[in-house]
Amino acid sequence: MDRKNEKSEAKGKGGNKPPQSDKPEGFLQVERTANFQLLPKIVKRRVYALKRLQLQSANIEAKFYEEVHELERKYAGLYQPIFDKRRDIVAGAIEPTDEECEWQSDREEEELAEDLQKKAALEEKQADSAGADDPKGVPEFWLTIFKRVDMLAEMLQEHDEPILKHLQDITVKFSEPGQPMSFTLEFHFEQNSYFSNTVLTKVYKMKSEPDAEDPFSFEGPEIIDCEGCKIDWQKGKDVTVRIVKKKQKHKGRGTVRTVTKEVPQDSFFNFFSPVKASPDGMDEDLDLTLATDFEIGHFFRERVIPRAVLYFTGEALEDDESVRRLFLLLLSQGNLGLTIVKKKKKSENI
Repeated sequence: MDRKNEKSEAKGKGGNKPPQSDKPEGFLQVERTANFQLLPKIVKRRVYALKRLQLQSANIEAKFYEEVHELERKYAGLYQPIFDKRRDIVAGAIEPTDEECEWQSDREEEELAEDLQKKAALEEKQADSAGADDPKGVPEFWLTIFKRVDMLAEMLQEHDEPILKHLQDITVKFSEPGQPMSFTLEFHFEQNSYFSNTVLTKVYKMKSEPDAEDPFSFEGPEIIDCEGCKIDWQKGKDVTVRIVKKKQKHKGRGTVRTVTKEVPQDSFFNFFSPVKASPDGMDEDLDLTLATDFEIGHFFRERVIPRAVLYFTGEALEDDESVRRLFLLLLSQGNLGLTIVKKKKKSENI
């Protein structure tokens, strides 16, 4: 339900400000519209009345989304036993019964291309001949998902992969009643040699109320900020930095020494050290970074966590591709373009 904050770039910036008005920004926008100025005074009054009704509607919509958030929290508790069992099967803590493993897969196997069938048979034969014990649970379940999903694969670096092999589960928790709206992503790791944390968290803070300066832009809850967590890395295991050695020559004595320092490097685990939104505004790159972070958090919550096995098998990727194609089709036909234009030029319309 949440959406990224896409407010005007002018918001939060300094400079000369016009005199304050007790009217919301939406009313002032109407007054600045050329066509509106041509209307008779009595009609303008009625338009203001309609605007006030629209504002009441936006406030009701905000309450609606607050109740939706409560429903999500309630049903998260109903989903949790299913997700707990998924975690136990993936980790190898339990073995599903024969009945639980029944699945109509014969037709799926028939639909496999012949070359894929041969390849699968060869790999199965090689695994049998290796004489290895049965693997525990579903090896590299979450790492496989990271590699399959483009949005996550872009964050993934080669040095992250050995760590993510220890990832056992990803869960989401919703804020309690009476608390500010938020959700928390929890990444659960088994004991490993990289860090001492068993859970890494990322909190996404949300709001569901019309903006006082621009109430008619309200379209539902939006993520407004996020907080990561401190990773307690073991010595020499921090993959978010790399060691650089540089030789320095002493100006007076002419001796040479080697200096080492840590410099940042790309890693998925930078996800837990997000940039912070500034009330004074940010440059375009930082703004894009924060928006991308919000999008990834939303994607984990709405898609990956509820449908993890389908991303592991690749079936969910086909659904995502269908959605993407539909979006591009609507965009090419102009059906989405109208919405974009309206958002960009809302001040030009009554």
